[in-house]
Order: sequence, then structure tokens, then C-alpha cells
Amino acid sequence: MTFNINLLKLPVLKQGYNNSLVLAWQSFLNENGFSVTADGDFGKITDQATRSYQRQNNLPMTGILDNTTYARAAIQGFVLKIPSLSANLLLSYLRFDVPEIIDLQHSLNAIAQLTPPIKADGDFGARSVKGLKEAYKKRDIRLRSELEAQLQLATKTKLGSDLSLALDLFSKYAKQQRFCLSGPYWADRFPTSMLIADIASPFRERVLTFQKALLKAGCKVVVTATYRPRERAFLMHYAAQIHSGNVDPESVPALDGVDIDWVHYTPEGSLQAAQMMLDAYDIGDNPVALKSRHTQRLAVDWEVTWKGKIRIQDGYGRVVTIGDPPNSTENQDMWKVGESFGVYKLAGDPPHWSVDGY
Repeated sequence: MTFNINLLKLPVLKQGYNNSLVLAWQSFLNENGFSVTADGDFGKITDQATRSYQRQNNLPMTGILDNTTYARAAIQGFVLKIPSLSANLLLSYLRFDVPEIIDLQHSLNAIAQLTPPIKADGDFGARSVKGLKEAYKKRDIRLRSELEAQLQLATKTKLGSDLSLALDLFSKYAKQQRFCLSGPYWADRFPTSMLIADIASPFRERVLTFQKALLKAGCKVVVTATYRPRERAFLMHYAAQIHSGNVDPESVPALDGVDIDWVHYTPEGSLQAAQMMLDAYDIGDNPVALKSRHTQRLAVDWEVTWKGKIRIQDGYGRVVTIGDPPNSTENQDMWKVGESFGVYKLAGDPPHWSVDGY
């Protein structure tokens, strides 16, 4: 391989360093069977894992990340983990100069029938990356083979034996970029907890005491949500705002730890992705607050049902008889029992109870 690792200008890393590139290296090690804690701290265990990686790859066992080790790791996929890696830098590393990038841009336009087409100017900037995301969205894993078929002979001749690996890495980069786009797969990230243990104290103890009384009375209790991470609330909130037209996708603020791109190649694509996210979250166009009792660990969503009449001891020690309707969504007598424990029902939200009814 003739890829030039020097173009990436990666700093030497060794034990004692702590930064985002160390975190990327730890992630790479874990994915390749060298178990380390991915915390960005190049400690003794990361040093040992680095030496093991070097031994396995017939490299000097120094424990130091220099260009010799980087060069081997880069072609194994580490290059795609480099923080803030630009498409132009990646393509330069993969030996694409201006003529080859122009050919690549023309090829993406043809394969994905991009409308409007990206400008074939030899600069793989932001608009070209948008086109790449759209191309992968349309063609998926077929993109790699279709690029190989579409690229001109001059590009293939220039890259020579490096062509196959270059297309492999570029296609993986395209997939990585595509799945930064908003879409239904984001609903699986930052899941809502269903554990009462994740509720903040002392409200947690109130919920547990109320739950104990419910179970003793013969109720069936199914917890569906407790703590909602702020990242999930952010995603739910802006998916609804974009779909309803209240917020332009380009105006959504950034949130640390959520590398989502709301802006698709076309406005229609952005709206469609927002709709698919709402469907995946199963919230329709219902507004979701960025900050709520769920994000504060002060709420529980649960389904409480029973059969016939039950006798339950409330928070004051009184025995209360509860009948129809046999569910906590509608039965206001059960709401009053909850209040005696300091757990309050929000009338407009069927499963929702909280520290203050909001």
C-alpha cells in the first residue's frame, strides 16, 4: 500500500496522554479484540494492549503510537475513527487528487441521480458530503461496487493496487456519514430506563412504597418508563418540531454527544426522516419537552390494573376500597391513593405519575 500516513498529521501518543484521539484508539483496540476501558486516558492497560496489537501486527513493541503503528492501523479502519476527519483529508490519504475527486463526484451524481447534482470541482466539501450521504441512503451497500464500476479508467490506473482498499474505506466512511443523518434508527439510541432504581431519591422511595401497596392489594404493575436521558428528549423534541414546521432543520442547536445531522440532501428528505423518527418513538406530533420530570428522574410511567374490587392501604395507613374502572389511567380514587404516598397523577397523560403531577 502506498497511502501516506504523514498527510494525516497524527500526534505521537503514549502512556500518560488523555485526549479524544486516545479515545478513538481505545475504541479501535476494543473492536479488534484488545480489551481496554474507552475513557480517553492512555494508562497502563492501554499501553499493554497497544504492545499486544503491535506484536500481533509484527510492529516494534514500544507501546507508543507513532506513524509506524498508525500506518498499519489506518488501513484496518482506524483512519475512520480520527476525530473531525474531513472527506478531503481522507481522500488525500487514499491518493485521490483533484482529477480523481472530480471523477468521484461525477460518479456519485450518476449512481444516485442526485438532484441537483453536486458540483464536480475537485473539492469534496460540505455539499459533496451531503451528496455522499444521500447516495449511500439510496444505494446502501451497493454503492461500493457501483463506484468501482462507474469510476473512469484513469482513476483506476492512478490508484492501481490501492483501488480496492481505498473504495472499501471510502464506502465505510460513506456509511458512517449516512447514519449520522436523522432517521428511525436514532430511536434505539439513548434508551429510556424502565427501572425504578433510576428515579431520584427521595421520590424513588415513595414510588417503591406505593408499588408495594399496589402489589399487596393484588394489582398488576408494569413500568414502561422512568428516566429519559436528555439526549433522547432532545431527539424526540426536535423531530416533532421539524415535522410540524416549527423549526428549520438547519436551525437545530447542537448537543454534545449527539452527532446527528438533521439536514438531508433535500428538504423533503429532512421532513420524511423526522416523520420516521416520530413513528419509531411512537409519539405522533406530540411535543416532548427538552426538560421534564422524566429527564429530572422524577417521574414514572406505568400501567396499573386490577380485577373487581380491591382493598389497598394508603400512605396514611387507611384501608381504601377501589373498584371500577379497574385501571390507574381513569380511576381517580387510585389517584388519591397515589397522592397519599407523594406520587401524583398527571390527568392528561395516561401512564404518567410524578413528584408533583407534572
